[in-house]
This record gives sequence, C-alpha cells and structure tokens, in this order.
Amino acid sequence: MVWVVRVLCVGVVLLLNTACMRNSSETWEDWKTAGSYLGRSLDALCGKSYESRMLTSDEEFIGPYDAEFIPLNHGDLKNAFVGSDAPLPQPKGIPGQKGVPALVDFYMPPDTLQSLFHPVHFDTDDHTVRDRVELQMLVEMAEYLKKNGSTYLVVDGHADQRASASYNMALAMRRANYVRSFLVKNGVDQNRIFTVSHGKERPVAQGNTPSDWKLNRRSEFKIYQR
Repeated sequence: MVWVVRVLCVGVVLLLNTACMRNSSETWEDWKTAGSYLGRSLDALCGKSYESRMLTSDEEFIGPYDAEFIPLNHGDLKNAFVGSDAPLPQPKGIPGQKGVPALVDFYMPPDTLQSLFHPVHFDTDDHTVRDRVELQMLVEMAEYLKKNGSTYLVVDGHADQRASASYNMALAMRRANYVRSFLVKNGVDQNRIFTVSHGKERPVAQGNTPSDWKLNRRSEFKIYQR
C-alpha cells in the first residue's frame, strides 16, 4: 500500500511540472488521463480489480468504461464519410429495356463536345482522378448533363497492360464507378449514367513505357441523346 501512495505522489509532481510547459488544452487532457489512473489506483487500494485478458470472441467485448468513453457527435459522424468510396445504387433502368437506350446505341461525342467529354486518367493502382484540369472538366461535364436531361452517358473504365486480367477488370470498374459517383455528387441523375469495365483489353497505346501505360489508365465516355 505504501508503494502505491508513493507512485501517486510522484505522478502528481511530474504532471504539475509538465503542465507548466503545455497549453491549457493539453494540460486538461493530461489531468483527465491522470485522474483516470488515480481513480483506478484508489480502487485497487479498496480491493477492486480491473481484469486484463485476451478476448476469444466479439461477444466478450463490452466496451470502454463510461468515464473514459467520448462519443462522436453528429458533425464527427458526417465528416467520417466525406470522400468515402461507398458505391452508389445502380441505375433503375437496364440498357435496351423499357425506354433505356441499349449500350450499342451509345456513340463517341461529336467534335463539338470532344473537349468536354475528354478521357480522364489515373495513377498506377489508383481509381481517383487527381489532375485538376480533368477534375474541372468533370465538373463542367456535370453541368452539361444537368442542363441536357435527355442525354445518357456510358463511362468506360480501362487499365494498362500490367497485372492480371481479373485484377485490371476490377480496377477499371472502380475507375468508371469513381467518375459516375463524382458526376452524381455534382447533381447528375444517377439513372442516366452507366459504367462498363474493359480491363486491359482495349489499350490506346501499344508500347510498354510509363507514358504508354498512363494513356491506357483512363475512363472514356460515350453518349446517347434523344
């Protein structure tokens, strides 16, 4: 019991010395942490123990003690999902059925729209558009699609020639879905945007240099206008 009292005294002295060198916010957090340990030490003097053991299943986990648990507020929960990759629902209509244009009916944008529906590119093993110019183009594309409600869009995802066919097929689909999500988040009706993955099967550059691979890591666009 004597050694516990000595430890408590030393801890308080060290905490007071540290507080002189830290700001008020940091000092308050230190005091809360120290208070927790002091409380447990006093409980130990009274015979109360805190069990420490490995858990064998999720059901055994109860959670932190109430005094140590700081719940997230609404703002924290909202910010936690900003920029997440949560998939959007697929379009309600199926291409080629019930008034929805078939995929074979989509075509490359005419010359007057080529600059707006220009391919966007990706880094290796990445499915996010990073280039600021291309991001701005996607914003302008979203504005055009919002103003032209009879225009449907297909986003084709592509990958370069490296890695397996199955890996590149999944990566290319994530790239197409990223572009679709970006447009939807900028106000475009999600039921007018379809995604297709071609993996590494349709390269535009046949070489094996980094510049060739970059050209092939892309999403391209086809449109259908009623």
